[in-house]
Amino acid sequence: MSKKKFSGISGKGYYIALILCAAAIGISGYLYYQNEQQQTPQLQAPTNDATGVVNQTDSNVEAVATQGGEEPPQTTVSNPQKPSKVTKPVSGETIADYSMDALVYNQTTRDWRVHDGADIAAAAGTAVCAAADGTVYTVYEDDTMGMTVVIRHEGGYTTKYASLAKEVSVKAGDTVTAGQTIGTVGATALMESAIGDHVHFSVSCNGEPVNPKEFLG
Repeated sequence: MSKKKFSGISGKGYYIALILCAAAIGISGYLYYQNEQQQTPQLQAPTNDATGVVNQTDSNVEAVATQGGEEPPQTTVSNPQKPSKVTKPVSGETIADYSMDALVYNQTTRDWRVHDGADIAAAAGTAVCAAADGTVYTVYEDDTMGMTVVIRHEGGYTTKYASLAKEVSVKAGDTVTAGQTIGTVGATALMESAIGDHVHFSVSCNGEPVNPKEFLG
C-alpha cells in the first residue's frame, strides 16, 4: 500500500518539474528578446544634410528602393546616345535628389532606402512634359508611386514620371516630343505622400538607373 502511494507522489513531482522547466525556459527567452531589442540601434531622420543623404556605414540597415514597377523590357544599345534635345519635365524645386549609392531617409515610410530619381515639387495641376522625344511605353497606376507614365527614347534611354494626377494626356503607343505635356503634377505616390505635390522623375539607360541631373545635362 505504501509503495503505491510513494509511486503516485513521484509521478506528480515529475510533471511539476517539467512545468517549472518550461516556465524557466520561457522567462529566459523573453528576457533575452527584451535585451536584444534594447541594444538594436534606431535610425533617426538626418539633421546634417538638407537632402537627407548619408553614407551607408551600418551593416544592419537594409537598403530598400523607392521606385515603381512595370519597367519596359530593355533592348541593350552597345553605344548609348543621350537624346539631342532634353528638357526638365516640370519647373520647380528639387526636394529629393537621386541617390543610389547612399541611403536617404524617407519621411513617409520612416525608413532608409535608395532613391532612383529626383522629386521635383510644383503646385498641383502644373503641366508635366516629356523630357525628350520618344514613344510612350505604358501608362499605369502604381500601388506605391501613383499615376505613372513611362517613355522610351532612342539610344537606350527611358524616362519615368510618377506621382502624376490621375488624368493624363497620353496613352501607350503615342509619339511625343520634348516639352509636350503628358500630364499634370499630383500627389498620388503613397510612398512619398509626406512631401506633398511633386513629380518623381527617373531615368534609366540599358535598364540601369541614371542620375536625372546627368541626363538633363
